[in-house]
Amino acid sequence: MIHLTAIIGSGAKIGANVEIGPHSVIGGAVTIADDCMIGASVVIEGEVSIGRGNRIGHGAMIGGEPQDVSFSPTTPSRVEIGERNIIREQCTIHRGTTGDSTTKIGDDNFLMANAHVGHNCVIGNKVIIANNVLLGGYVTVDDQAFLGGGSVFHQNMRVGRLIIAQGGSAFGKDIPPFVIAAERNYVFGLNMIGLRRAGFSRGERDEIKRAFKLIYLSGLNTRQALEKSRDGSRSRIFSLCERRDYETRNLSAQTRRGLVARGRLIWKTSRSLTRRAIARTPLHRGEGRVRANGKFQAGRSTMTAELHYGSANKASMRPVRPCSARYE
Repeated sequence: MIHLTAIIGSGAKIGANVEIGPHSVIGGAVTIADDCMIGASVVIEGEVSIGRGNRIGHGAMIGGEPQDVSFSPTTPSRVEIGERNIIREQCTIHRGTTGDSTTKIGDDNFLMANAHVGHNCVIGNKVIIANNVLLGGYVTVDDQAFLGGGSVFHQNMRVGRLIIAQGGSAFGKDIPPFVIAAERNYVFGLNMIGLRRAGFSRGERDEIKRAFKLIYLSGLNTRQALEKSRDGSRSRIFSLCERRDYETRNLSAQTRRGLVARGRLIWKTSRSLTRRAIARTPLHRGEGRVRANGKFQAGRSTMTAELHYGSANKASMRPVRPCSARYE
């Protein structure tokens, strides 16, 4: 059903069983396949192709001009959206910025409210993009990635398959597949829960662990790790186990912006400390000390720590998962 107040361009191609809400505007170069639902006050302009079974929320803007000062309104570019995507309220998806270029979104993706997909982005399949995520131009997001709310991604970077990015983080370097990414250009390990849910076998998970150790724990830079992987009989390790019917892609060899770094783990005590006990902990800015006042000190940064003082003479230290901390 098409609402009486909707404006449909004369050249638009609308499939069967398509619903278009009130005050929506559909341009003349738009193609919408069967079984789609378009909410109220949606604007779809320019050359846009939308596949079957998509749901587009109220106030979304698709096919708008890219936010590029060099863009000419006469440049022919487009947006291509696959099938069964959910695009929630106020999302913006801009078309390509150069002639005959495309912004592409695959199948079965979920874009939550206020997400922004910049010009020439390529989104794979089954990607979840939470509220207020910002993707700059030419960002590539591989299949089954999860981008936490409010996270931002610099132009021309690549986000690997099955990664999970912490909300509120910022990234300007490529993120390898299968990792947990957080803060500003850091990774904190592998997304093992996501790998299990995706059906990776124990052997495949072990291979990914070896690849992670080679990149981040061997003390080698990316080029050296790549050369070492080629020297051995298992050069496939460095491809990070791209799986089954997926094309094998060596992200680390193709990176344009370099890879994100490995984040430092925050340490905490498993036993209580005496007031005189001093422990050392690795932080982003080198070594720090735990003061008796319960604060880590490293360089110019001071981070509040949770310490409990008791009668123990020694502190037994153990690494824990990264936790949020307040910087002063």
